[in-house]
Amino acid sequence: MRRLIPLIAIVLLAACGQPTAAPSATVAPSPTVAPSPTADKTLVVMAHDSFSVSESVLAAFQQQYGVKVQVIKGGDAGAALNKAILSKDAPLADVFFGVDNTFLSRALAADIFLPYAAPGLAKIPADLRLDPSERLLPVDYGYVTINYDKAALTQANLAPPTALEDLTKPAWKGKLVVENPATSSPGLAFLLATIAHFGETGAYPWKDYWRDLRANDVFISNDWTDAYYTQFSGSIGKGAYPLVVSYATSPAAEVHFSEGKLTEPPTGNVLVPGGSFRQVEFVGILKGTQKEDLARQFVDFMLGPQFQADIPLQMFVYPALPSAPLPDVFTKFAQVPVQATGLTPAQIDAGREGWIKTWTEVVLR
Repeated sequence: MRRLIPLIAIVLLAACGQPTAAPSATVAPSPTVAPSPTADKTLVVMAHDSFSVSESVLAAFQQQYGVKVQVIKGGDAGAALNKAILSKDAPLADVFFGVDNTFLSRALAADIFLPYAAPGLAKIPADLRLDPSERLLPVDYGYVTINYDKAALTQANLAPPTALEDLTKPAWKGKLVVENPATSSPGLAFLLATIAHFGETGAYPWKDYWRDLRANDVFISNDWTDAYYTQFSGSIGKGAYPLVVSYATSPAAEVHFSEGKLTEPPTGNVLVPGGSFRQVEFVGILKGTQKEDLARQFVDFMLGPQFQADIPLQMFVYPALPSAPLPDVFTKFAQVPVQATGLTPAQIDAGREGWIKTWTEVVLR
């Protein structure tokens, strides 16, 4: 899952720099806490590139168990999962974070995770617990949706679209940028949203919708970074397109990373029916780990209140734990779609490769 936080931190030089990476150095145990038998061990966590946790939060786990946590970032969610699957006979890590519901069935079919009925699951809503085998446990969720540049729409005398179908009309010609679903997690999520909304058959299936988008000069970016920061007019790059597929929390992130310069976001969300897709991210213990007990403790930690409360301002998604507090910038500026479109992991697994192939033929050829 690509999020606003990593790139905002890069391009806004006035901000604090890149989000704090998980420390790899061992944090000495507190003098009041006796080191555990695993004190000389390192727990390796593989994650996608957008994984982030506060230094102090990770240090709390390291101090409690007298261990070092090493984080390996393996690219976007799909690329990182591929690495975990290809290395299953000689695992690169003990714990894997970042499988989302668009790849859940593929990850389970690869049989690379151990089941773990973590006690913290009892406090997680049932609709996030998509794996009944309890090999992949929900940690967070977020909503892929379309963002718009408020100033650009005002200047063009346009109100935000009220339906996905609006984007095929002349008023929106050459105004939307989306990511390629073959190379981008939000791009795939948006494609799935349109498939769920328009269906595969009937008078106007999803393929026809994308043909109309292509005819209306939709711009296709290979990744979220280019789409948001280069092509989108509401970003620092001041591109040519006032609409972009991003996240419903992106406006809140714009305010947060302005460090007080903004009191209102310059962007808004286009929360039209069928236009939002909920992504859920999971953690699992990799088969072959020699530190299963410690891996379980880390999973418990990720589902616990301290880590969960850290999620919003680190990864700009929602914590899976309902009791975890949300920062003010979320409650003021991050919107939750009334009804996010969804497909089951089984539906996604059955259709994903064929849908991407068809999309490529319809849109890129």
